[in-house]
Amino acid sequence: MLKQVVIIAGGLATRLYPLTEKIPKSMVLIKGKPFLEYQIDLCRKNGIEEIIFCGGHLWEQVQDYFGNGQGFDVKITYSVEKEKLDTGGALKNASPYLDKDFFVLYGDSYLAIDWQKVGRTYQQAQTQGLMVVYRNRGDLGLPSQVSLDNNGLITEFTKNNFKPTMQYIEYGLNVFSKKIIYQVAGKSFPISRYFDLLIKNKQLAGYESPEVFYEVGSFEGIRQITEIFSRK
Repeated sequence: MLKQVVIIAGGLATRLYPLTEKIPKSMVLIKGKPFLEYQIDLCRKNGIEEIIFCGGHLWEQVQDYFGNGQGFDVKITYSVEKEKLDTGGALKNASPYLDKDFFVLYGDSYLAIDWQKVGRTYQQAQTQGLMVVYRNRGDLGLPSQVSLDNNGLITEFTKNNFKPTMQYIEYGLNVFSKKIIYQVAGKSFPISRYFDLLIKNKQLAGYESPEVFYEVGSFEGIRQITEIFSRK
C-alpha cells in the first residue's frame, strides 16, 4: 500500500491572476476553505499518511495554515524551491524525503478515484512508473496526448506534438519509483522528461480512470469545483 504523495505546487498560477498575485494556488478558497484542504481530505480517504508539498510561490502561506499536518490527520513535509525548478526539477528537489514508491499529484488537481487500486496496478505491472489516463471522448475540449498499447504500457506522451492515434489525456495522478529520480540530468526540467525516459525503457504502465478529472488551474475549473462541492 502506497502511503506517500508528492504534491507539486510551485508554479506562479498566472492563469488565475489577479487572484493568485498575493496567494498561492493551493490557498484559493472554495466555499470558504483553501483548495489544498480538499486535496488533503481526498489524500486521507485514499490511505495517504504523508504529503510532500513542493512549494515555491508564496509557499509560506501554506505552511502557516497547515503546519506539519497534525491538525489535518496527515504528516506534511515541505520541499521548497529556492529558484524555478519546473515540475520535474521540483520532484528531484524533494528526493531526500521520498519513499521507495510514491504518488505524484499536481497542486491544482482534484481526482476522485481509488488511488490504492492505482497503486496495486503499479505494483502488479512491476514497472518504475505509472500514469493514470482518461479516454478522450471530446467532452473536455482538450487534445489527446497519450497512447496506450495492448500490454497496458504507455508508448507515447506529448505536450504539443499531438497525433490522431493518441486517444488519452494525462489524468494528473502518477506513481514513480525513487530509482528513477536521478536518472534525468539537470536541475530545472518538466516532469515529462521522466515520462520520456520511462517510455523509452518500456517502464511506464497506464491506468485508465473511469472518472473525469477536475482542476483549479483556471477560473472555469474553480467554477466547476465549487459546483461539485456545493452538491455535497
